[in-house]
Amino acid sequence: MILFGLTILNLGVPMSMLCAVIGLVFAFFLIITVIRRSPGNEKMQQISAAVQEGAKAYLHRQVVTISAIAVIIFLLLFFFKDHPTAIGFVIGAFCSLAAGYIGMRIAVLANVRTTQAASIARTAALRIAFNGGAVTGLLVVGLALLAVSIFYTVAEQMVGHDLAVRSLVGLALGGSLISVFARLGGGIYTKAADVGADLVGKIEKGLEEDDPRNPATIADNVGDNVGDCAGMAADVFETYAVSLIGAILVGALTLAAEPAAIIYPFVLGGISVLGAICGVFFVNMADRKPAPVLMGAVITNALISAILFWPATHYLFPAGITISGVVRSPTQLYFASVIGLVMTAVVVAITNYYTSMRYRPVQKIAHASETGHATNIIAGLAVGQHATALPVGFIGIAILLSFHFAGLYGIAIAVMSMLSMAGIIISLDSFGPITDNAGGVAVMAKLPKEIRSITDELDAVGNTMKAVTKGYAIASAGLAALVLFGSYVEELRDHVTARGEVFSFQFSLTEPKVIIGLFIGGLLPFIFTAFSMDAVGKAAGAVVREVRRQLKAKPGILTGQDTPDYGTCVDIVTKAALREMIIPALLPLIFVVAVAMIKPLGPVVLGGMLVGTIVTGLFIAIAMTSGGGAWDNAKKFIEEGNLGGKGSFAHAAAVTGDTVGDPYKDTAGPAINPMIKVVNIVAILIIPIFF
Repeated sequence: MILFGLTILNLGVPMSMLCAVIGLVFAFFLIITVIRRSPGNEKMQQISAAVQEGAKAYLHRQVVTISAIAVIIFLLLFFFKDHPTAIGFVIGAFCSLAAGYIGMRIAVLANVRTTQAASIARTAALRIAFNGGAVTGLLVVGLALLAVSIFYTVAEQMVGHDLAVRSLVGLALGGSLISVFARLGGGIYTKAADVGADLVGKIEKGLEEDDPRNPATIADNVGDNVGDCAGMAADVFETYAVSLIGAILVGALTLAAEPAAIIYPFVLGGISVLGAICGVFFVNMADRKPAPVLMGAVITNALISAILFWPATHYLFPAGITISGVVRSPTQLYFASVIGLVMTAVVVAITNYYTSMRYRPVQKIAHASETGHATNIIAGLAVGQHATALPVGFIGIAILLSFHFAGLYGIAIAVMSMLSMAGIIISLDSFGPITDNAGGVAVMAKLPKEIRSITDELDAVGNTMKAVTKGYAIASAGLAALVLFGSYVEELRDHVTARGEVFSFQFSLTEPKVIIGLFIGGLLPFIFTAFSMDAVGKAAGAVVREVRRQLKAKPGILTGQDTPDYGTCVDIVTKAALREMIIPALLPLIFVVAVAMIKPLGPVVLGGMLVGTIVTGLFIAIAMTSGGGAWDNAKKFIEEGNLGGKGSFAHAAAVTGDTVGDPYKDTAGPAINPMIKVVNIVAILIIPIFF
């Protein structure tokens, strides 16, 4: 056993690379599988091509915008930090962009094929949509695991172990920075188009969802891909990479004499890639209703990971490990990893309860719509706030248990275990926009109602899946940020003692500077989301005015005699998204650097700021994403024929709630995840510069 343990210890990182490559190869196999399916008739292909062209144009312009900022940060890191960190920043940024871009491209190809498959059977449509989403999921975990493992291996050979570990923070910053821009830009784009299309099309003109007479329809469908596919992929790429790097940092800083502590996170990540592939096979073999099949894939991944974590943990730590003077057995470390898997299931179940049409919270909002727009809004806000209690409670329990089993390192392992499930979870998330766009193609191509009924059913499930994955991303982000805060304290301690000074900083609530930091950090998510919501409001207003202008200038659009100018709406939201995302995306950088530069504040205030950002950010993000998802499905619940159905007074109120919830769940709320990580990563990076 010891001999085998040494083999895993020596080959742990290469084994994780191999698993990552297997995941990427399987992703490309799925790409071929999806592309080979029929894309439908000529009209369907034209619609899909228009969406694809709009998404490509937006992402190209976004890359140009982000690159200018990224170059400045690269130069600052290169000259004021160190070269490996700067190179890691570029690698992280590139891989984050690549995961989002490739995943989005496949999603656009999959949506029209899902529509065509819906003309054959619901199961066929489900599998194509899920396989298209699984490409994004496997790309995210494969690229993240491969990027971190290769960079760590090469850097260790070239600059030594200590600098290699510290330079990983640069890779994390690259992924996080791209994620903030992708989340914000994509979220502003998709919700500006969606809100604009709904306000004029549904409420003022009584048009159906995705009606081709609505000039904002193509922009709305493009937004689903650049926001929910590219944005979410970049978001979870950075969360995965940051969690892996955070676990490595904690292992290196607190357990320097135990090399297995650094290898273990890599091994956990590699095992779960194989589990995700098994989950994909489960979906392609099962023949049941969509929701149970998708949940079955998550359970399959979790079970396989839990089974394989046991021998991996015992072979890596045959005699246990000493943490803070206490020997922890391999079984205790295994329990810490299982906590992450259990937390994934818990968060998925809780978010599903608050956002699915089958349960009371969503139906409560739908019933509130019968008495008006205001009562719908009130009910939606209440559901979002109620939805914070259980996730935060279970996060607290997870922190307590994982710390009990293995200290701060146990928390890091639980987070890495939770994020190791990202492959299958992101597959569920990308399933949402693919089925949403599939329904849009069906309406715009004027296909039979039977096809739209199948795509509507899949879309309702997909909408819940999107909310579930956002809840997962937020919960894991909160735990990952806590690990990063621990890394900040340890890195600061290491930096101070390396100069021969005594580490005298106290992060105690009796210290006024900590309280000041908590207030500043607690403020940041509010300011950040305020800018994000403002951006959606401005852009949506521009879309509303443009749609009204076109319908007034060409009355024949509503009768089918004139064709809408879709390109103008696409151009409006593209420019608005790129313009409005810059200020909120740079806010976390500005806050951290400002606190560090002001001498009376310093490292203690900065530490308090990190905790304040984590706490308020976690609550706001959960409330926004769960509330927004519940608003959306309350509208769909009524559209299925309940409480008067489409065109009723309750439906009009539900549409209003949905338009309010859109920027909540798809722009401001999800963007808090990478923002929290950016704050913590930048704080770690600037320690040697300012302190």
